[in-house]
Amino acid sequence: MEQLKFGHKKLYIDGALVEASNNKTFEVICPADEKPTATIAWASLEDTQRALKAAESGFKTWSKLPIQERLDWIDKLRNKIIENSDLLRESIMYEMGKTWEGSEEDLTSITNSLQYYSEEILKRNDIPIKDKEGTHEHHFVSQPLGVAVAFLAYNFPLLNLGFKLGPALAAGSSIILKPSEFSPLSAYIIGELCAEINFPKGAITVLCGDLNDVGIPLCESKIPRLITMIGSTETAQKLIAQSAKTSIKRYSMECGGNAPFIVCKDANLELAINIGTALKVGNSGQICVAPNRFFVHESLIEEFAAGMVEKFKATKLGFGRENKPDMGPLTNKQSVIKVQGIVDTAVKQGGKLLYGGNALEGPGYYFQPTVITFDKNEVEILQHEIFGPVALIVPFKTKEEVIVLANNTDAGLASYVFSKDEETLDFFANSLEFGEVQLNGVKYDIYLPHGGVKNSGIGVDCSTYALDDYLAKKRVTKAL
Repeated sequence: MEQLKFGHKKLYIDGALVEASNNKTFEVICPADEKPTATIAWASLEDTQRALKAAESGFKTWSKLPIQERLDWIDKLRNKIIENSDLLRESIMYEMGKTWEGSEEDLTSITNSLQYYSEEILKRNDIPIKDKEGTHEHHFVSQPLGVAVAFLAYNFPLLNLGFKLGPALAAGSSIILKPSEFSPLSAYIIGELCAEINFPKGAITVLCGDLNDVGIPLCESKIPRLITMIGSTETAQKLIAQSAKTSIKRYSMECGGNAPFIVCKDANLELAINIGTALKVGNSGQICVAPNRFFVHESLIEEFAAGMVEKFKATKLGFGRENKPDMGPLTNKQSVIKVQGIVDTAVKQGGKLLYGGNALEGPGYYFQPTVITFDKNEVEILQHEIFGPVALIVPFKTKEEVIVLANNTDAGLASYVFSKDEETLDFFANSLEFGEVQLNGVKYDIYLPHGGVKNSGIGVDCSTYALDDYLAKKRVTKAL
């Protein structure tokens, strides 16, 4: 049997690397050539129950450590991750087809998160509350919450993991990490690194397995105090329904988006084309904040579409550290089928295919960057999140018209506006029903809150506000 590039990876439970209790394994497929690149231990129900108990026990130890000792452990893990940065970045390349340059964002996101929250937790102090009658003394106190369970999306394996791991560990909560079956390899390697440095038992757990053996039991257990997730709205609804059966839990969930990208008549067209194209090519369009619906002023739509086509024609598809492609494959076959279906439906609904539109012949799950324009702006397919390198472009006349179109979605994560007029920018900033409004540019960082409204989620990732999900609040009152 051919030796797999990354070999076999074990579960990380109670501070140790272990095989699944039933010895079941799962193949991790490289989407660039559709060949196995690793196997992972595939957790059983027994493993899940053991993981929950270990996390519960680990919380009691981890939360009681002096804060500086906790931070020393976090720093030790961060340093270990940096030492193994090439291994982790390559694992991301092979588990989901990301470019080598694209993998750097994952690596820096987890290391930045661990550092940022170690600094941020030290700024948290008990909040005094003045007693009106002067008879009592009050403080609003923050304490570690308990066990958190994190369900992670496949598109940014270590970024998503870091967004949960950083605030949980800094707050003193233990965390069970359940990566996507499409990109579990890098998370399992994090488990290996934890084992190498003898990270305190039960503070971190890494496992993956079938829904009935892992996903549902994690939700239905009374042990977790927080269910957090990065993924689709449909998945979030299921997690909430499952977990609410047994106990009241907190939720922090970043769900799917349907981002509008609005290009006004006075926009810097070159800037809008460059940013719009980069956001669709980046990570092969598999980004929850990627533009989904391009609303372009009718006077600019032909020039904008032509500019995107030119950029897409110059986009180099491929795989490998040495090849330096601009865009890799989609992560799995299901994604290719979904994106192809969206393109075909868009054309049936009156779209004009200007470029791309098809999956490439195998091996690999490659899909051409695609531009489709419409001569109308009320099209049913615009209601579907694409999660692929496809730009659907529709015209508009006035800002009053386009704001209705942009807000006509159940999602509300990111939005983008390009205009040189300050009053126009203010109008959209105040009127867009999205958790993020990006004006004439785009920026994301660990210190900037990231979250949605409507069906795009609860709570935030990143920023100091994410710590609140992993901290319990209580009032302490003392009579004078």
